[in-house]
Amino acid sequence: MTDPDRIRPPQGHFIAGRLQPDAAALAVLRPSDGRPWAELPVADAATVDQAVQGAHTAFERSDWARGAPRDRARVLRRWADLLEADAPALAALEGVGSTRPLRDAAAWDVPFTAEGIRYFAEWADKLGGDVAATRQDHLGLVISEPYGVVGAITPWNFPLVMASWKVGAALAAGNAVVLKPSELTPFSAIRMAELAVEAGLPPGLFNVVQGDGRATGEALCRHPLVGKMTFTGSTRTGAAIMAACAQHGPKPVTLELGGKSPQLVFDDVPDLDTLAGLIVGAITGNAGQVCVAGSRLIVQRGVAPALVERVVRRMRAFRPGATWDAAAWAGPAPLAPIISAVQAARIGAIVQAARDAGAELLCGGARFDDGPGGAYWQPTVLHSVDASNPAVREEIFGPVLTVQTFDTEEEALALAAHPDYGLAAGVHTADLARAMRLMRALKAGTVWVNRYGRSHDFALPTGGWQRSGIGKDLGRQALEANLRLKTVLFGFS
Repeated sequence: MTDPDRIRPPQGHFIAGRLQPDAAALAVLRPSDGRPWAELPVADAATVDQAVQGAHTAFERSDWARGAPRDRARVLRRWADLLEADAPALAALEGVGSTRPLRDAAAWDVPFTAEGIRYFAEWADKLGGDVAATRQDHLGLVISEPYGVVGAITPWNFPLVMASWKVGAALAAGNAVVLKPSELTPFSAIRMAELAVEAGLPPGLFNVVQGDGRATGEALCRHPLVGKMTFTGSTRTGAAIMAACAQHGPKPVTLELGGKSPQLVFDDVPDLDTLAGLIVGAITGNAGQVCVAGSRLIVQRGVAPALVERVVRRMRAFRPGATWDAAAWAGPAPLAPIISAVQAARIGAIVQAARDAGAELLCGGARFDDGPGGAYWQPTVLHSVDASNPAVREEIFGPVLTVQTFDTEEEALALAAHPDYGLAAGVHTADLARAMRLMRALKAGTVWVNRYGRSHDFALPTGGWQRSGIGKDLGRQALEANLRLKTVLFGFS
């Protein structure tokens, strides 16, 4: 087992290619045991200005945007190689400081991060612009150019991966970046930035400022030299960022926000055991702290009893495991911690409100009494809930699954609809025609059919409808979101 006390994170801001110490202001706790791990500075407006001004200067003076795009791609590929080579250190930072098990961080998070950056690198020389259809004595061009400085704010649930989505796309498009990671999981971003400079990225093009949303995030959104903002997190915070960018710009935003994603199950599914495992994985992965978590099971009445029984049996098998404890994560059903005691209390309040409103508790419903000391929530199933129930209406961000039943396809669609969220949805059926109808009818940015969750297909963009966001991460669309268009018209007479 890794000794968490031996893992020391890099502390400070990363500005102009070097680590910059600053006075500590916030305590950073280890989610697995709730103990203090390190202290974090909070960048004020002056520090944010230093980082943005430095990023702007590096953008203007380096050849990053002006030079050959293939040169950018080579640097990004070297960066990806260094990230993979540094997997033990990066995984240790994730495994101690976040809800990501060290084992999974080494086997999935770091390789996924590196491969995503390679994907963005390959787009560096693919998006240049268009020649417009004009009369023969004119030449019309549509040119794509970087914004200059892109501000990025990332969440705590997948620190490395989310940072790579934001930073990789922006850098491949030729921009400079100022990143504010979550104050709950701030340290792996610093190591990422150090490795980027080691790979050949000009100093100042990738900066990391530490702090909270109120001071640091607000200053970043409001800075006049930030040409575009990108954020993943809660819908409430996303709305505040969008408002700040409108008032102090206006500047474009990419927002991946909250979700309350349904999984629709029809009575023609061939294998309930396999499906139950998939449904449970979609709500217990990272202890349900995933924006696309499949938190609403909507199942046809004929198969509901058998499927729910299988789901509940699997949910009851989970046991808490410290993210650095290899023995715990070698077991059959390990569960990650909730990020903080505050978040666990919020989960408890929503579950209790749901029960008060008539939901039947089938399993879970409380924190684990045993465990390494962090906040671990028992996987929970709530049955017979209507659309107004708090557990159906609110994003819980924990391992809490609601169950609703239906008889007809139309009723299933009505239950799947949410007044606010539209991030993702799942459909489980053996009927291809039905799957095609539902794929079209569901109001969600992503629909998975007979599976649930993302793959390694970086070409598939991700993002939400309704209050689940605006714009896309991943795919060609992520690069396009980091470029602005300029129209040029030549006259030959």
